[in-house]
Amino acid sequence: MSARAVMVLGTSSGAGKSWLTTALCRWYARQGLKVAPFKAQNMSNNARVVPGLGGDLATELGEIGSAQYFQALAARTVPDVRMNPVLLKPECDTASQVVVMGQVRRDYSTMPWRSRSELLWLHAEAALASLMADHDVVVIEGAGSPAEINLHDNDFVNMRAALAARAACLLVTDIDRGGAFAHLYGTHQLLPAHERALIKGFVLNRFRGDATLLEPGPAQLQALTGVPTLAVLPMLRGHGLPEEDGLYDDHGSLSGSRNLATRRIAIVAYPHISNLDEFQPLRNLPDVRIVWARQPRDLDGADWVILPGSKHTRADLAWLQAQGLGHAIQAHAAQGRAVLGICGGLQMLGHSVQDHHGVEGLGAAGATATSSLGLGLLPIETHFAQAKSLRAVQVECRARPGLPATAWSALHGLCFEGYEIHHGQTSWAEGPTSPQALITDDAGTPLGWQRDEVLGLYVHGLFESPAVLRALFGQHVRTLDAVFDGLADVIDRHFLPGSLMRLLQR
Repeated sequence: MSARAVMVLGTSSGAGKSWLTTALCRWYARQGLKVAPFKAQNMSNNARVVPGLGGDLATELGEIGSAQYFQALAARTVPDVRMNPVLLKPECDTASQVVVMGQVRRDYSTMPWRSRSELLWLHAEAALASLMADHDVVVIEGAGSPAEINLHDNDFVNMRAALAARAACLLVTDIDRGGAFAHLYGTHQLLPAHERALIKGFVLNRFRGDATLLEPGPAQLQALTGVPTLAVLPMLRGHGLPEEDGLYDDHGSLSGSRNLATRRIAIVAYPHISNLDEFQPLRNLPDVRIVWARQPRDLDGADWVILPGSKHTRADLAWLQAQGLGHAIQAHAAQGRAVLGICGGLQMLGHSVQDHHGVEGLGAAGATATSSLGLGLLPIETHFAQAKSLRAVQVECRARPGLPATAWSALHGLCFEGYEIHHGQTSWAEGPTSPQALITDDAGTPLGWQRDEVLGLYVHGLFESPAVLRALFGQHVRTLDAVFDGLADVIDRHFLPGSLMRLLQR
C-alpha cells in the first residue's frame, strides 16, 4: 500500500464525520496530493450513479452513497464504486437492500447479519487496498461509533478498516450536545489497546462561544489518554453541503432567516423517503423556505408540493393516503398550483403502481395485493421490473408549442445532467390526451411528463443544474467547488498548525 490513510471516527452518529471527511478530502487535494475517500459500508437511501469496476460510466455502472460521491468530488477525483463498496438501502425497519461494489446482491439480503459481515468485509478490504495502491492519501469515514462493544467483533466499518489501512485516526464529537469530554474518553477507553494506539487526535465539533472556556478540559483529557485535541471546530450553518441522511430543517439555509423567503416549497416526508441530497440547492436559495409535509395542514400556503424519491413506493403511497395527504395534494393541483414528483414521487402521481415480481417485498402494511392506486394526477401507469435502471443521462425538456404558461414553462428547451435509480417502468396511458411536455434523454426516450401544473420525472438532479436554478428562480447558488473550498478553509483555520500533514507520517 503506497497511500497514507487518515480516518474520521465519531463518538456517535451525527457527530460530524461526513462533513469533516469531505473537508479533509479537499484540504489534502489542495496540497497537491492524489486523494480518494472511502467508507467500507454506508447505510443510506441517498445514492448516486458512478462508474463500476471497469471505470467507464458509459458501459459499467454502479451506485454508492451520496456522501462518498461528494467526498470524491471534494478530492478532485472521479467517484467510483470502490469508495463505498457496501451500501445498505433500508426498505423497512428490519430489512435493507444490499448493494455490493455498486450492484444489488439479493443473496446477501437474506443472510444473518453477523455471518454476512464477514463476507462483505472481503469486498471492502479489496476495495480499500485498490484505492490505496492508486492514491497518495485515502480519507476514510467510519460509521456510528467504533466502541459499540456488542457489535465490535463484526464491525468492519471502523477499526477493522483502520487497522487494514494503518490509518491515523481522528475521533470527532458533537460538543453542542453536551458531555463531549466523557464521550471522547469513554470511546477511547472502550477500544482495545492496539486500536487505541491509532487514535492520533480528538476533534470537538459544533462549538459555540469562547474556546478558551474549554480549558483545562483538553489538557486533562490528553493527560488521561495521551491524545491531543487537534481542533475545536465552530458550529457551521449554511455550509452548503447536503446532509448525509435524514430530514434537515431550514435553519441551515444560507440566508439565516426565514423572513427572506418568498417561496414556500412543501416536500412530502413519507417514511421511506430517498435521495434528499438533491434538494440541497433549494435549501441554499435565500428566498426559499422548505417545509416537510407529514399532514395536510403542512401544505397550507405552499407554492409547490414535491413528492420526492421513495425506497418503497407502494408503502409510502399507502401512508400518504392514510395521512390525508393524498386528497390535500389533489386539491393543491386542482387549484392550479405546482406539483412535482421525482422517481417514486412520479410513480405516485399516476393511476396505478404494480409490483407483480415482489420487488418491494409485500405490499403496503403487509398486504399481499400487487397493485396500488395512485393519485391520478397524471395518466401514467407503473410496473416494477426485476432489473434496476441505473444510469447517468443527458435530459431535455420538450414542450408542445402554443400552450398556456405554467410553473414549469421556464424548463422548456433546457438540457441538464441527471441520473436514474429505479425499478419502475412507467408509460403514458393510451387515451385522447397527450402530455404538454416530455422529459427525455438525448435519444428521445421519455423520462417524465407534464400536464398543466403537474410535472413528474424519473431523473434525479433537476435542482443541481445551474441552468435550471436560473430558469426557475432567477438565481445562482454557490458551486460545489466553492462549498468544498469553504469547508477546507474552516479546518485550515481551526486545526493546530502542521497537524494535518503530520497525520500522514508513519
